[in-house]
Amino acid sequence: MAPPAQYNSLEMTERLIGFDTTSRLSNLELIGFVEDYLRGYGIEAERVVSEDGRKANLWATLGDKNRAGGIILSGHSDVVPVEGQSWNTPPFQATVRDNRLYGRGSCDMKSFIAIALAMVPDFLERPLSAPIHFAISYDEEVGCLGVRPLLKHIRERLPMSAMPPALAIIGEPTSMRVVNAHKSIHVHETLIEGLEAHSSATHKGVSSIIAAGKLINFLDGIGAEMRQRSDDDTSKRFDPPYTSVQIGVIEGGEAVNIIPRHCRFDWEYRSVPGSDDGEIFDRFNNYAKENLLPDMQRVASHASIETRKIASVPAFSVKNNSEAEALALRLSGSNHSLAVSYASEAGLFEGAGIPAVVCGPGNILQAHRPDEFIDLSQIKECENFLRKLLEHLRA
Repeated sequence: MAPPAQYNSLEMTERLIGFDTTSRLSNLELIGFVEDYLRGYGIEAERVVSEDGRKANLWATLGDKNRAGGIILSGHSDVVPVEGQSWNTPPFQATVRDNRLYGRGSCDMKSFIAIALAMVPDFLERPLSAPIHFAISYDEEVGCLGVRPLLKHIRERLPMSAMPPALAIIGEPTSMRVVNAHKSIHVHETLIEGLEAHSSATHKGVSSIIAAGKLINFLDGIGAEMRQRSDDDTSKRFDPPYTSVQIGVIEGGEAVNIIPRHCRFDWEYRSVPGSDDGEIFDRFNNYAKENLLPDMQRVASHASIETRKIASVPAFSVKNNSEAEALALRLSGSNHSLAVSYASEAGLFEGAGIPAVVCGPGNILQAHRPDEFIDLSQIKECENFLRKLLEHLRA
């Protein structure tokens, strides 16, 4: 029988970057690679497959599956698109230069998954006092979609009553600093239908783009109002210390001499924990209904403004005396935790009754950018973190 494949952390990261797992694509090739790798060490992983069968989460346990407790090392396999970005290195081919590893997912967040996988031989060298669970999800970048059925699978396979004090370390890029809170995120799509007409007869048509402009301006005003509410973040820990509003995509129109019938735009807001998550959505819809639609429908009775939620990720805030936070602080050598404005799967783990904390290699400022990279020193720091975890589980 052939010996199991062995990779160091850098080599494993390079392998995972080589799989194009942009969220719109399948991640099954990467999942199959991880399954084969773990199988070489006698570990049978379980798939939690998406409804369309194109994607899968992976759940695997090192150590005694029937033992209570355990620590989940969690990461997402998908990455954001590279289209429209100007890269100086191949995005899906790892490049090492100037003590940095370049490639899509190098920072967000294949390195954490890769380092954990590369350490499998170390984890298996001696018995563990509690199991280590690997949780690899799909579609985190488009609303933390995959982790939801994965958590359902965990609850069904491992009833919560049987696994305290299980905890999860979410390896999003935090420069290996411990994060115990983040904002929620709410993503929406607004579809506007007006009425076409010749551009010389503006009174005969309803411009969907003008309506969109008014709605965007209204959102911008709400954003300015939120900036004045900086006391929403009573802890003063978030950057920025208020709920933020952002418009990311807008599409519409056919030609400059046609009043446009259709326009759509995507927008989001990120709320500090404890704020009213529904306020902005409700105010937006009320403004559309009361201030725009009456005038639009006087010209075209079919005119409409429809907004739907694309994704919603809950805020995250650890509970007092969190074992997850205490352990991560001890392993990282830190004496305090941070709050961040980006979202993760941590709030969903907490909501499922699994104490969570966010801590992983890489700087979030490098995520989602062209020439995404991670400093090699961060890979080493994450290795040290996981080696201390191993010592903890052998104590």
